[in-house]
Amino acid sequence: MDQPLPSQDESPGIVRTSARGAARVWLRMGGIASFVALAAVAWVVHARHRADAALSQQTESDQVLAVATARPHSDGAAAELVLPGNLQANYEAPIYARTSGYLRHWYVDIGARVHQGQLLGEIQAPEVDQQLRQAEANLTMAKANQKIADVTAERWRRLLSSELVSRQDADEKVSAAKASDAQVQAAHADVLRLRELSGFERVVAPFDGIITARNTDIGQLISAGSGSGTALFRIADMRRLRLYVNVPQEDAAGMQPGLKARLRLPDRPATAYDASVAATARAIDPATRTLMVELLVDNSKGELLPGGYAEVHFHLPPTRAAHAFLLPANVLLFRGDGLHVATVDAHDRVVLKSVTIGRDYGSQIEIVSGLSADDQVILSPPDSLVAGAPVRVVRRGGPEA
Repeated sequence: MDQPLPSQDESPGIVRTSARGAARVWLRMGGIASFVALAAVAWVVHARHRADAALSQQTESDQVLAVATARPHSDGAAAELVLPGNLQANYEAPIYARTSGYLRHWYVDIGARVHQGQLLGEIQAPEVDQQLRQAEANLTMAKANQKIADVTAERWRRLLSSELVSRQDADEKVSAAKASDAQVQAAHADVLRLRELSGFERVVAPFDGIITARNTDIGQLISAGSGSGTALFRIADMRRLRLYVNVPQEDAAGMQPGLKARLRLPDRPATAYDASVAATARAIDPATRTLMVELLVDNSKGELLPGGYAEVHFHLPPTRAAHAFLLPANVLLFRGDGLHVATVDAHDRVVLKSVTIGRDYGSQIEIVSGLSADDQVILSPPDSLVAGAPVRVVRRGGPEA
């Protein structure tokens, strides 16, 4: 059956009700949209505020100096003092000619081991030989004159006793005899001198050793004396070597005869050699404030060469007080009022402390006053660092080498 159509009286009410529902829906949707928009705006504002705050905090943090620190450690153990030294032969001498002439022959070359008195070379000196022959002839003539003068003086003494001659004449004859004796002595001394000089034509070794230099050759003109020519040979006794080091004044008290040391050489890096202190200068050089120390090294095997460089390692007993510390050498600040180091306090603020240094070990230095074991010392502080400045510690460490 067909449904009845609504009457004309019911249609307006239904239309009005639908319109009011649609309006309420639209109003509800508009409120939600407004709330979402307001929330988005608030979130954007909050995010921007947080970003500004983070940027400001990062900027302030970047302006604070970042530093690394190290803690002082005690220097109570025995310290090693390393010093450079030069090896020298126990005995070494240049050999010069004592007579002039030409080199006739040489018998040894560099590296030859020789003994005391061994012939090294011969010099041909014809002038000296001629002077010797002339001096010997003069001595013979002087002896002949002496003989006749003595006989004459004796005759005049006998004549004087018989009063056949005057005393004046007899005294003259006696004086002439004494003068002849003096001439004989002078001629004999001249012969001895020239014989000694002629003996210097043979160049011999003054002691046992090794020839380290030969500066002449056959036929070369030789000049006598050390001031007018070059040394013919150089000889060195290498059975023991001497080594000299300059020890800083703060370590001079420990340098006593008999103190042991170890040597290391660049040409023998895997081997260490024993040495001992033989003597000291017992005086501080005012120019360098160091003590000259002489050490002796046994070289009976011939492994060490004079003239070489060596590192001398001394193991010294602790001589500092208990409050002495070691720190890296890059902690010092040089200021007008002396040496300082920069430390960090509990509030991460810089505290400058005046210090006194002791030994300098190269990469490390000894601080004998001004620090405590609890201090955090800034490594490589900038020269512009001032007391009270804020810092940011990026590493707190122990002692560094």
